[in-house]
Amino acid sequence: MGYAGSESMMKTARALFASLLVLSASALISGCQSDPDIDITKLGLQSDPPDVLYSQGLANMKAGNMAEAARKFDSIDRDNPFSEWARKGLVMSTFVKYRQGRLDEALASGNRYMAQYPKSKDAAYVQYLIGLSYSKQIVDVTQDQRAASRTIDAMQAVIDNYPDSEYVDDAQAKIRFARDQLAGKEMQIGRYYMERKEYLAAISRFRIVVEKYPNTNQIEEALARLVEAYYAMGIVEEAQTAAAVLGRNYPDSQWYADSYKLLKSNGAEPRENQGSWISQASKKLLGT
Repeated sequence: MGYAGSESMMKTARALFASLLVLSASALISGCQSDPDIDITKLGLQSDPPDVLYSQGLANMKAGNMAEAARKFDSIDRDNPFSEWARKGLVMSTFVKYRQGRLDEALASGNRYMAQYPKSKDAAYVQYLIGLSYSKQIVDVTQDQRAASRTIDAMQAVIDNYPDSEYVDDAQAKIRFARDQLAGKEMQIGRYYMERKEYLAAISRFRIVVEKYPNTNQIEEALARLVEAYYAMGIVEEAQTAAAVLGRNYPDSQWYADSYKLLKSNGAEPRENQGSWISQASKKLLGT
């Protein structure tokens, strides 16, 4: 067969194929139009009943398939909004996303739950999950501590609004940790100013720790740094007061030993001035 014959057969085949496509499309459209029960916009979108989806979500959780579990729980809320199953699904969706480390999504679903069901039986748990999600986002003290502040607010809501819940003890522990982070941030900035001999700026940061975060792990160093900063500025009476408060509350502290040594190097010693802001703030310390 010559080249011209082959080209003619190919053109014929392409024409037949095109005709078949047109016929198939026409048949499909005609079939859909003739059957009033078919809605092609909803094909493939049918969902299982909410109780079945919930059971499937739990099964996927048990199998460790958290991503699929989240999809099941989310579909309940999407297809059956404001139902009891939607409420339960939203609880589980928040938990699963928290476990997956999808913290922003967990916060979004958790806050939506609290807006809709603040008095429900699972509200304390969801509020606790919100606090945990913020707590997981707390970073090193050299970075922004916004998540620590939000952890405190969220966990305080657990304590204030659900005081009899089983989550109160851990909420208090998470608050202590977050407060220590915030105090640590102030100390980090204060040390920065100390290194540059900007003593007033440093004192303002250490004062925040003493007045606002007295019962954190940062308090001993904060008092010792006040001794150092005030002494460097020649304000010996305030340095003596800071040292006296430090020694009274933490007599075995290395920070106190260093502060005592600094004062003695110039013939001074710890002595508390009761009118000092340091003395007044020290009343909040655990050891006082």
